[in-house]
Amino acid sequence: MDTLSVLLSRAQMAVTLTMHIIWPSINIGLALFLCVMEGIWLKTKNPLYLRICQFWMRIFALAFGMGVVSGVVMSYELGTNFGLFTNAIGQVLGPLFVYEVLTAFFVEAGFLGIMLFGWNRVSPKMHFFATFMVMFGTFVSAFWIMSANSWMQFPTGTHLADGQFAVDSWLAAIFNPTFLHRFLHMVFASYLTSTFFIAGICAWYLLKKRNLDVAKTCFSFVMWAALLFTPLQMLVGDDVGLIVHKYQPLKTAAMEGVWDTQKAAPLVLFAWPDAKQEKNLFSISIPYGASLLNTHQLQGELIGLKSVPAADRPFVVPTFFGFRIMVGIGVLFLLVGIFGAWFRYKKTLYDHPWFLRACVLMTPFGVIATLAGWYTAETGRQPWVVYNFLRTADGASRLAAEQVGVSLSIFSLVYLLAISFFLYYFLEAVKKGPLVEETTEEKTMPPIIGYMHTQGE
Repeated sequence: MDTLSVLLSRAQMAVTLTMHIIWPSINIGLALFLCVMEGIWLKTKNPLYLRICQFWMRIFALAFGMGVVSGVVMSYELGTNFGLFTNAIGQVLGPLFVYEVLTAFFVEAGFLGIMLFGWNRVSPKMHFFATFMVMFGTFVSAFWIMSANSWMQFPTGTHLADGQFAVDSWLAAIFNPTFLHRFLHMVFASYLTSTFFIAGICAWYLLKKRNLDVAKTCFSFVMWAALLFTPLQMLVGDDVGLIVHKYQPLKTAAMEGVWDTQKAAPLVLFAWPDAKQEKNLFSISIPYGASLLNTHQLQGELIGLKSVPAADRPFVVPTFFGFRIMVGIGVLFLLVGIFGAWFRYKKTLYDHPWFLRACVLMTPFGVIATLAGWYTAETGRQPWVVYNFLRTADGASRLAAEQVGVSLSIFSLVYLLAISFFLYYFLEAVKKGPLVEETTEEKTMPPIIGYMHTQGE
């Protein structure tokens, strides 16, 4: 087995997943936001909410397109770079991915056409139904993807025979013990990602004193969302921590930097985990904290990383720091929600430039937190691709390192170009802002195409 080839294949998959996760994490929450705004417009007939919908649908269309482009690649990449893995799990994950396509992607893709093209072609109620179905499709898509990943984290309802997993119970495989908690954690993460994505753009408009009617309405809405979803996410995250400690104690050990099995383990606020010396350097900790958080008992016992050979331990450094980045950003989100509530109470929600600038800076923080959480989940599962059954190295295809290196370079370049194009059109759309009054021609075009058409005039 070529160790370098496996390492490069893992790097390529990491790059592809990083590229892909960005877009669903934005669109799951953005679809809900659009559904709510269009519902309010349908109820009140206030043209302000129609402008809000048409503006944010431009952004949604851009992100949806990026998600499709980056997502299609993964199925091929699994076959080329991790052929032994796909051969082993094909009877389990293959059907789950098919269910995702049939129940989610087809729904999203079908109704997306009406949502983007149908403003002047279908009734307002039909258009709202299309928007609702797109939102529903994003939710169902997250359901199947998180079910598949949760099965890899803790496989149930299956057995391994002759190098392949066979299904004993689909209910047990789909609804494995970690699934519901992780699914809700991902959904709330996506809602928060969209919340601060919208908040940052609206804060920029408020600072520039542009599109104030749209900016104030949207900013007020997402400040309520931040106040609601952040505490809910923290509660769900606490449940996820308990589940991880129960079913993947070594991941907990890597997240908390626990090397020796111990009771009353301290919460390490900061340290540098040194895998060679098997200890934490420059540690700052709170007594009993890790045991309390992960077992809800002051004297709760945490399994140490030293309890298994080094080859069976997770990647400690990315797991340890990924977890802290995710939690740290969550605390910042809570502070923003609290400040927003206080300023609303004082009737000065839009009047603090420092607060608005902070929101602008935090525009990508939801994406960063989601990626950090995803890295924590995936690196903490290593060295297993199917936990305790199949090692990642044993699932990799037997490819020459040179071949993988070339494809990794090409993929990275293509993704960099794709991100550049997205940022260009996204920033131009934000600069142009919501349209005050659209022409008949623009109304008959999908929002993003209408935007590019006016740019060329």
